[in-house]
Amino acid sequence: MTTEPATDVGSRSSVERALTTALTPRREKTRERLLDAAFTVFAHHGIHGASIEAVCEAAGFTRGAFYSNFSSKEELFLALAERAMRRQLASLESIGEELEPDLVQDGAVDYEAIRSVLSVVITDPGDARQWALMRAELELLAMRDPAVGRPFLAQEETLRAELGAAIRRILASCGLQFAVDERTAVDLLLSVYESSARAAVVAKPTPEDGDASPDTAVLSRLIKLLMIPVD
Repeated sequence: MTTEPATDVGSRSSVERALTTALTPRREKTRERLLDAAFTVFAHHGIHGASIEAVCEAAGFTRGAFYSNFSSKEELFLALAERAMRRQLASLESIGEELEPDLVQDGAVDYEAIRSVLSVVITDPGDARQWALMRAELELLAMRDPAVGRPFLAQEETLRAELGAAIRRILASCGLQFAVDERTAVDLLLSVYESSARAAVVAKPTPEDGDASPDTAVLSRLIKLLMIPVD
């Protein structure tokens, strides 16, 4: 059995520094392939059950390529969460701009259209099951390992702050504002959606059980409660 080299995962600075290191285009492509492979491998086997070899095999790379980009599975896991966060925020901005003309119809706010825009905060329905599993794994790892928990919390703070600002801009274009403070509204929206996502996977744990996309009915009702006309 191959022994994995010792890493500096216990150092907060090494993990966070690795997540923000500038990359060459070639290295960026390598990282993207490793991240794509890790998403599937981690979702199926969990971070402890998945090996670096399995991730490398799925990506078509050697262990050397892995360690040129990540010091450990934990660092890879955090990078995966960072990428998902950035993609979600970019999608929210893009779809918000695209659908902005449709958010108000004949002087009335279309709350279902707003719900559709906010739903992109979670990965697309095709990945709903895998992302719910990944999210659960990451939260457990963050609770058990402070070296992972610290950068994970920093990512969460960034996500919620940027998400709040993005939603605020979308609401302003419709003449709306949050009925409560921005952070509370974002926390409520994410909590409801993530709870629905977990429940959907528990109800349909395998692809053979059918679509595991979250039920957004509660989210739709919450949106109406959290948003009011600008004074």
